Amino acid sequence: MASPSQLLQFIDQNADKFIGRLGEAVAIPSISGDATRRPDVFKMSAWLDGQLKSLGVTTKLMDLGKHVMDGQELPLPPAILGRIGDDPKKKTVLVYGHYDVQPANKSDGWDTEPFQLVIDEKTGRLIGRGSTDDKGPILGWLNVLEAHKALGLELPVNMRFCFEGMEENGSEGLDDLIKSEVAKGKDGWFDGVDCVCISDNYWLNSRTPCITYGLRGLVYFKLTVSGPARDLHSGVFGRMVHEPMTDLIQLMSKLVASDGTILVPGVDDMVSIADAEEKQIYEKLDYSVKDVEDAVGAPITLSDDKVEVIMGRMRMPSLSLHGIEGAFYGAGAKTVIPASVSGKFSIRIVPPQTPEKIEPLVVQYVQQEFAKLKSKNTLKIENLHDGRPWLADYKHWNYEAARRATEAIYKRAPDLTREGGSIPVTLTFAESLGVNVLLLPMGRGDDGAHSTNEKLDRSNFIEGSKLLGTYLYEVAAINA
Repeated sequence: MASPSQLLQFIDQNADKFIGRLGEAVAIPSISGDATRRPDVFKMSAWLDGQLKSLGVTTKLMDLGKHVMDGQELPLPPAILGRIGDDPKKKTVLVYGHYDVQPANKSDGWDTEPFQLVIDEKTGRLIGRGSTDDKGPILGWLNVLEAHKALGLELPVNMRFCFEGMEENGSEGLDDLIKSEVAKGKDGWFDGVDCVCISDNYWLNSRTPCITYGLRGLVYFKLTVSGPARDLHSGVFGRMVHEPMTDLIQLMSKLVASDGTILVPGVDDMVSIADAEEKQIYEKLDYSVKDVEDAVGAPITLSDDKVEVIMGRMRMPSLSLHGIEGAFYGAGAKTVIPASVSGKFSIRIVPPQTPEKIEPLVVQYVQQEFAKLKSKNTLKIENLHDGRPWLADYKHWNYEAARRATEAIYKRAPDLTREGGSIPVTLTFAESLGVNVLLLPMGRGDDGAHSTNEKLDRSNFIEGSKLLGTYLYEVAAINA
């Protein structure tokens, strides 16, 4: 069941207007991780709430309380809950997105002002912070709503909305809100939801659309080795005392091999070997070793086998060393022995792994390795934060609807992908609501979310809006 042709035509005919609205959204610097920008995050919530109401959506701004950031107590931006349609004969789709963005300054290396949407006529790129992450996709849903309202068309499904303003800063308060709404039953905003659609990720490349059914989880650790009461002079104390930096480097070197193998016993062993059917999914992807090399700017993949490389990102755990805190790192040659140093590393985890299973393995192993050093220094191990992995049933009708919609708009089958990163709210929705969750991206793999010169291609914004609209019609048509 394709979208009505007048819907697709309306989106084409109003493309410039829709891009103008995206410009309004980008112009609000809704940086959730900057205390000085908190009023702008609230401004963005009010702007989005007004847009939704003007398109016939009943909304409520949900107060999520307060939190402390940079030593200040700040109000959390509200979650916007919305609803339109209550036809018991129709399916109900819940849409999630976030209206906050990452920090951005021209001095970071942007070619343009980050909070002014610049239209590059030559390339068709819409450049600005939040264009692809996640204001563009949110406005894609608004474009669909506006088309239906203007054309006098009835939406093919009932819709529910959940838009938050803290995704880039930990999504504080959102999990509790979702669970409390679910607990209200028929009085809650999510009552009767049949499936969830999230557009907050990207194609693997710049060529082929995809639908995503899995995300890795994360456990982020900090190892601190402390010894002397203060920093020491290496000429005076070198080879006289146990040095914290020496111990830490020894420990960090025992975590992961240069071929990516995780050396913590039991971590890799938790994951089953991919069968032939699953390997076929990766083999079919329009993604190559060269794509990876182009993305990183060097021929440094762990393998020349495409499937092995892709599985390393999508279905295997990975351990990455991130940095050392407290060590000398400036220019020049400072002969200091640091009194205390902290090494930071994380493990991206996949089902059936959970933070609760991984943490004790890491703690036990690191303590054992530290004991082997026979050091008189002290070791502290901390879990700074974690999140569980998520995996959906890609044979569910929700995914079939997305596949049909993608083929209708892009005239090709989408890649079926798992992402290496994490979006914790996916698991919260899946477990709290007990329904299938789908990731249906709008943007391309080269959009540069979180980076300088973030962009969303005009074609992805317009065709992506058509995709979201067509998806709703396919959901309505499919026999669940």
